[in-house]
Amino acid sequence: AVLESMIIPALAYGGYGWEKQVVIGERLGGGKHRVDVVAFAPSGKKYLVSLKWQQVSGTAEQKVPFEAICLAQAILDSKGKYEKAYLVLGGEGWSLREFYVGGGLREHLRHGDRVEIVTLESFIASANRGEL
Repeated sequence: AVLESMIIPALAYGGYGWEKQVVIGERLGGGKHRVDVVAFAPSGKKYLVSLKWQQVSGTAEQKVPFEAICLAQAILDSKGKYEKAYLVLGGEGWSLREFYVGGGLREHLRHGDRVEIVTLESFIASANRGEL
C-alpha cells in the first residue's frame, strides 16, 4: 500500500487515471492474477503496474522473473487491451537490481519486450512526464 501511494501522485500529475488491485485474469499455474495498479492514459492506452519492495536481501528478488513472465502473458492474453507492463522495484535490498533494470532478463524471456523492469524513481519520473 505504501508503494502504491508513492506512485499514484506521479500518475495523477502525468495525466493518468488509475485503478488499484485489479484482477487481470488467471496467473500461470492457476489462481487470480492481480496487479497493483492499472494506469489509464488520456489516449485510452492501459498499462499494468506491478510493484515489488525489497528493503533487505530476501526472496522478492527470486519472484521477479516469474512476475515478468506472468505480466508478459497477461499482455498477450489481453489481445491489445493492455499496451505494456511495468515491474517496479523499490527499496535498497536488491542485489540483482542493476541486472533486472538493465534488461538482463530480456534475453531469457520470449516476450520480455512487453514488460519493462524499472526502479521506483525511474517509474515516477516517467509517470510525472506522462511518458509511460
